Amino acid sequence: MRFSTAETASLTVVKRSGVIEPFSRSKIVNGVRKACQGRPVEEADLALLAQTVENTVRATGASQIEANEIGLAILEPLRKLDEVAFMRFASVYQGWESLDDFEAAINVLRASNEATANL
Repeated sequence: MRFSTAETASLTVVKRSGVIEPFSRSKIVNGVRKACQGRPVEEADLALLAQTVENTVRATGASQIEANEIGLAILEPLRKLDEVAFMRFASVYQGWESLDDFEAAINVLRASNEATANL
């Protein structure tokens, strides 16, 4: 009888403070869950989003990644999942400070939606 195990290379995250910690899919789920509060998003959707983000990050081949890169990897799958949750997450993650920041993001979303609709 032959046994095999699938191993994944360890992946560490460098936080803004310089602290290094292991990559955690559950941290992605918890962070995105806050943005999805009150939205029609299921736990399975959050788990799939976290898996997508992990796959994206691992595809870089790096064993260590900046926390900022994880945030960037969250944005597009979250936009596809729920645009309101995307706006909430992006506003905190990107530090929006004014209504102009929100308007600019809404305009980008609208342009993206129109481009997709015209395909």
